[in-house]
Amino acid sequence: MSNRRYIRFRLNLSYDQYLAVYQGHAKTVTTLSDDGRRVVFPAGNVQRYLTKSGIQGHFEMELTEANKFVSIKKLA
Repeated sequence: MSNRRYIRFRLNLSYDQYLAVYQGHAKTVTTLSDDGRRVVFPAGNVQRYLTKSGIQGHFEMELTEANKFVSIKKLA
C-alpha cells in the first residue's frame, strides 16, 4: 500500500485571472501551502471549481508517495 501525501492551500483567483489559462497566457497555478511550501500545478486541476467570481477557497491536494497528482478537493 502506497503512502499518500496531502497539501492544503488557499486560492483566491478572479475569473479574469483564471481566464488567462484559456487565452494561453497561463498554464499553471502557483500558491503557497498552509505550511509555507510553494505549490505549482496545472490550472486544469481546479477548473471544476471555477464560478463567475473565480476560484476561491481552501483546498487539499492528494499526491502519491512519488509526488504524482491524485486529486484536489475543496474543503468546507
